Amino acid sequence: MADQKKRLASNVDGEFFVDSTCIDCDACRQIAPTVFAEFGSYSSVQAQPRSEKETREAWQALLSCPVAAIGCTGKNRAEEIQADFPIKVAEEIYYCGFTSRKSYGANSYFIRHPGGNWLIESPRYVKKLAERFEQLGGVKYIFLSHRDDVADAAKYAEHWQSKRIIHQDDLDAEPEAELVLKGANDTVIDSDFRIIFTPGHTAGHCVLLYKNKYLFTGDHLYYDRDLQHLSAFRDYCWYSWSDQKLSMAKLVDYDFEWVLPGHGQSINLAATTMKNQLQELVAQM
Repeated sequence: MADQKKRLASNVDGEFFVDSTCIDCDACRQIAPTVFAEFGSYSSVQAQPRSEKETREAWQALLSCPVAAIGCTGKNRAEEIQADFPIKVAEEIYYCGFTSRKSYGANSYFIRHPGGNWLIESPRYVKKLAERFEQLGGVKYIFLSHRDDVADAAKYAEHWQSKRIIHQDDLDAEPEAELVLKGANDTVIDSDFRIIFTPGHTAGHCVLLYKNKYLFTGDHLYYDRDLQHLSAFRDYCWYSWSDQKLSMAKLVDYDFEWVLPGHGQSINLAATTMKNQLQELVAQM
């Protein structure tokens, strides 16, 4: 947990606080947006929780922080709140929490599916979370959109003998992956899962489209809370911005209602709105 001696002055008074080890990954602001906000290059507590819901979300954020930069001086509810994860997002989609320093606090997701469950990206390995996955039926596939968000995928794969999926152009980040994608064509697995090659952020970046409704976008695409519009990380494009623009234009041909990114805000919009915003983003890029 965080160190009170390093408590940021930007925190409001109260039980919850953020210390100076914060890496500004945005996870806490996504999980508990009424409690945490961005202050310069850190997150800080903008308002102490005013309800049980907000308190619970603050604790979920504390547990999910990749660098343990969030603290609470009140009653320790960590063991109780661990049982909340993975947190249901919609239908059979869950948010894993427990983000990893190795992936700079990237989001990860769990899909419960009759053909075998999927882990999208990897959280840090936590025994309680692994036990919860076990209760939900284990993990058959681990989809890794690109090299940055691998985290503890190998530990989860070893636990269930899962098949890790990554593109060959990012394979050096997970060289023992069981399913290696090649080329630029779509890959369809179990009919509900379509993997789309979207190079740009990295050479081997891919996104996953589930049931033509949920798009897991890695670091390719996210929703900007301030602009209230789909966006892309120009400053964090490690490979080719021109390739990323072409990959973004490619997604206009697909229908989806959710964007669930590795980094950045998720969003649920009507498919037509999503397509319109995507076209506007491509033009802007």
